[in-house]
Amino acid sequence: MKDQRLLHILSREYPTVSQTAAEIINLHAHLSLPKGTEYFFSDIHGEYRAFEHLLNSASGVIRNKIDILFENTMQEADRQALADLIYYPEEHMKRVHEEQLNFDEWFRVTVFRLLEVIKITAEKFTREHMLDNAPADYRNVINELLHFQYDSNTQYYAKTIRSVLDTGMADELIFGMCSMIKNNSINMLHIIGDIFDRGAHPDRVMDELMSFKDVDIQWGNHDIKWIGAACGSTVCVAEVVSAAIKYNNFDLLEDGYGINLRPLSAFAARVYEDDPCTCFVPHLLDANVYDVVDATQAAKMHKAMAIIRFKLEGQLYEKHPEYGMQDRAMLRRVDFSDYSVEIDGKRWALLDRNFPTVDPADPLRLTEEEEELIRVLTASFRHSERLQKHIRYIYAKGSMYKKVNGNLLYHGCVPMTPEGEFAGFTYEGRVYSGRAGMELINGIIKEALFSRRHFDEESPGRDFIWYLWCGPCSPLFGKSKMATFESTFIKDKAVCREEMNPYYAFVEDEKVCFKILREFGMDPMTSHIVNGHVPVKAGESPVKGNGRLFMIDGGISKAYQSKTGIGGYTLIYNSHCLALAEHKPYNAQTKETSPTVHIVQNMSKRVLVEDTDKGTEMRELMESLQELMEQYRSGAMKERYE
Repeated sequence: MKDQRLLHILSREYPTVSQTAAEIINLHAHLSLPKGTEYFFSDIHGEYRAFEHLLNSASGVIRNKIDILFENTMQEADRQALADLIYYPEEHMKRVHEEQLNFDEWFRVTVFRLLEVIKITAEKFTREHMLDNAPADYRNVINELLHFQYDSNTQYYAKTIRSVLDTGMADELIFGMCSMIKNNSINMLHIIGDIFDRGAHPDRVMDELMSFKDVDIQWGNHDIKWIGAACGSTVCVAEVVSAAIKYNNFDLLEDGYGINLRPLSAFAARVYEDDPCTCFVPHLLDANVYDVVDATQAAKMHKAMAIIRFKLEGQLYEKHPEYGMQDRAMLRRVDFSDYSVEIDGKRWALLDRNFPTVDPADPLRLTEEEEELIRVLTASFRHSERLQKHIRYIYAKGSMYKKVNGNLLYHGCVPMTPEGEFAGFTYEGRVYSGRAGMELINGIIKEALFSRRHFDEESPGRDFIWYLWCGPCSPLFGKSKMATFESTFIKDKAVCREEMNPYYAFVEDEKVCFKILREFGMDPMTSHIVNGHVPVKAGESPVKGNGRLFMIDGGISKAYQSKTGIGGYTLIYNSHCLALAEHKPYNAQTKETSPTVHIVQNMSKRVLVEDTDKGTEMRELMESLQELMEQYRSGAMKERYE
């Protein structure tokens, strides 16, 4: 028997036998529908425009539906124009009004075509669900237009269209229909980490994600660093600001999140007045619109923050010997008599010899000005309302891993030893590995975000976020070291090599994928792993372990496209198959690029809602409703008629 308290709660929503029975019937019908389409994206890295296009086009699926419907009745250019309208209705309608000589006729034909696209994209939904995706103001008119018989009732259609035109609401109806198509096309959205860094606008990516109904996020190492900054970790703040300046993301910091960089600018200009800071010139991947900063001044600001970051991370490694990273306190290893550093038994000359804020006798100590600067910057991060809102959303929708519909999702790796066993990290005296390590980290992030302890300098959870960013056994990092110091100050890039965790070689073996799936309580014969983090290089397959693992970081970030040669992958899981869409690099002028789609696994039978996790929840609800109905009928609970 169900918990009586649960039945009482259900009775508030279903107060009579008839209402309870109606919901059971509705759920039964829903279970027999095909499952909705799930989309998996990874490593967006602030590339808002490219990500927006992937969402607007449903990674090419909408164009595919248009071709299925109209290949024999519309020219290629007209089908492309219809796709452009759906993707970017405001931009397209502006052109239509400028170019169309007979707008009324264009509107009549276009509404009919959009109705057909709505029908084919909503074939997996109940009518109620489909209409939930329609704009509230136009729900009734779209519903009426969808369900009339065009051949037998053209007058009704014509009068409805005429009424929309006469009231001046044609554009709004088009916008609503296009929105409905896009909402129909993406049922679930999975983000496999790294929303932040490198690209210009992760803040806009976050706004876009927050507008979707069904989203989950697996944290990436770049996300975790921003979480740390929002929690008040000074070393995370230093790294976030340093990286943002490196990639010329001044608009993001100052306009997007309201981070006050004026104290940093003044400090850098004064301390590095005559220093060209050639090792710190930013990558100009994106132009700033609101906060245009001279490249020379940006280099000085970048150097100022990088030196603070190297000091703070060195302090953290010495404070936490359990991290096993004391050797990464690189400023401690510099010989300031000749400006060299010894690495792996060889001495290397530094490219930069101007360190006015570094005391050779105590190189990790911040100057008083540096301490005040990082204090002010950290306060800006803690008091940025928009940033805090985004970070809370990432926590609410996020976790280290997720199991959904037979897929195991995580960003980085499950760290392994060279012998193929799960490798562990130490936290508060205990070693954690595999699934237990991931679940511990979930708790650490919760403590860092919601406990008042994260304002305390002694918070182990907040400190540990830095380890998650760059620790050798961090499931989010997956490398032997983060060689930022070496890549900045040493000419020979061979010394900058970061060894990948053995995990990345082992997952080519299906048996290792089986081992990982079993570790997380999943059936290895029917489940898959979806992984991001490491860009798949040109010519390399994103499919690993004989089809058990998909590595879907394909280069949506412009910073990686020279290595990947493409514009990212989307993994698409519909009711028929699992498919990988390989995208061309996003072009702001042309926008539309048809992806190359590879089916990686056909389902043995069409997957229905009853076969999904949602279906399991529905069956459990049906059982509870069945018991509630029986209690109504037996008199154990009274129906309410109000």
